[in-house]
Amino acid sequence: MTILDGMTARQIETPRLTVNVLERTKDDAATAPERTLVLIHGQVSSSLIWQELMQDLPRDLRVIAVDLRGFGATENAPVDATRGVRDFSDDLHATLALLEATPAHLVGWALGAAVAMQYALDHPVLSLTLESPLSPFGFGGTRRDGTRLTDDDAGTGAGVANPDFVERLIARDTSTDAPTSPRSVFRAAYVAPGYTSAHEDIWVEAMLSTSTATGNYPGETVASENWPGFAPGAIGVMNAVAPKYFDVSGIVHLNPKPPILWIRGEDDAIVSDTSFFEAGYLGEAGVIADWPGADIAPAQQMVSQTRDVLARYADNGGSVTEIALAGVGHTPHLERPADVRRALLRVIGYVDQPADPAPPTEAIILKSAD
Repeated sequence: MTILDGMTARQIETPRLTVNVLERTKDDAATAPERTLVLIHGQVSSSLIWQELMQDLPRDLRVIAVDLRGFGATENAPVDATRGVRDFSDDLHATLALLEATPAHLVGWALGAAVAMQYALDHPVLSLTLESPLSPFGFGGTRRDGTRLTDDDAGTGAGVANPDFVERLIARDTSTDAPTSPRSVFRAAYVAPGYTSAHEDIWVEAMLSTSTATGNYPGETVASENWPGFAPGAIGVMNAVAPKYFDVSGIVHLNPKPPILWIRGEDDAIVSDTSFFEAGYLGEAGVIADWPGADIAPAQQMVSQTRDVLARYADNGGSVTEIALAGVGHTPHLERPADVRRALLRVIGYVDQPADPAPPTEAIILKSAD
């Protein structure tokens, strides 16, 4: 692992599996929960992707970035997709309990946001920051209202993964020789055009840490009689977010309701109402042949679904802030770090929050001569 200045990694032996965590060397483990942040990375990445943000956050916070199972330096235990993302959520809870870091503020990016929402359904949290989150109804295969298109979720799960991309992960390809190389995918899909970084090699290293062992990324695929001919199997990361297994729209009923920050890039190619990684939209665009039409296989309206669910969350008494960043892709914390940092510090109550209770005041009356 390539660790930036001020960072340290260590292994946590939990009752479930061995988990790798990234921390700042000078953070105090006794920091109060109100000042503890837990960062959860997305799919085909690792905790390494958070390092710049971790360096920039105030020093009186405690910041922990966790590698999910099958990513980074965490154990490559298989993912039971039939539990949705609960394997990840349960791993996270076991880890944070040993670190005495519960409850905490959760910051999830993409798949990590899905894990954060599941975690909030199962355990208390202080706030949720959802960066480029998957739809609360899963990835692909649903109508605007979250209803599933087919009983077997055809067109979702591991079958969406490009086989050549998977092979290049296995080969640890760091080149730009093909559009399916991890570096090319990072440049084309993870960030918007024009983004550059001296740390791009680290971001690619995070991608290449993805385990492709059985039960990890992407998972098993089964045949389907429905278009486009495949459906999710019972194991693997991508199958875990198929709508038959994953649905966290129940967050609208949380009580109490932690404040939610939803931050996204307007040019996100992955999580979008027109996602180039979703079968319905690829069929509509002619990339996948024999598309049966929008009545049968519409493109998933991911952003609209998230907005609908979070609107219900707010209607039920929750606090929701949406920030959409122009010219930004799938990874706002890399592309617009100052905006993400400011919004994050607001939602955790570190800045721009009135004191409660308010401090005592004193009136002093002066003569005009004074």
